[in-house]
Amino acid sequence: MFSKIIIAMDMSEMAKEVFAKALSLAQKYDAHLTLLHVLSTEEENSPLPVPVNLDEIYPATGNELTLELWREQWDVFEQKGLDTLQSRVQEAIALGIKADSQQILGSPGKTICKVAKETEADLIVVGHRGRWGLSEMLLGSVSNYVFHHAHCCVLVVPTHE
Repeated sequence: MFSKIIIAMDMSEMAKEVFAKALSLAQKYDAHLTLLHVLSTEEENSPLPVPVNLDEIYPATGNELTLELWREQWDVFEQKGLDTLQSRVQEAIALGIKADSQQILGSPGKTICKVAKETEADLIVVGHRGRWGLSEMLLGSVSNYVFHHAHCCVLVVPTHE
């Protein structure tokens, strides 16, 4: 039924629930699993976007130092993503699941849908943090975007904060 599954990962603790569900499906259908982390300032644990006027946020330092500090924080965030993906790919392989990973800079919902289409995925597995109504409208929802724009089936896994 499913031969290629994309799992949209972030670096939160809740992503473990989503990963477990995707592993289960990949085992059941003997599917290839692609773990996808979209690098984005929208992610909960990412460094804030570089502000236009850095002096307002870090008045004690010059713009050059602040930009350097932000870049260091971003590099740590990026490496954590790569390390987490590699660890989870190894976990999947140890269970006999064919797996790979990608980490891409972009808008999460759009990037997930684009990668799924390019790789001809049959299923996207994505988590949902439980935001509904006004908070979902104001904060946005990656799972909602993917659900409405993906070319293939989408499994939205509720996670518990």
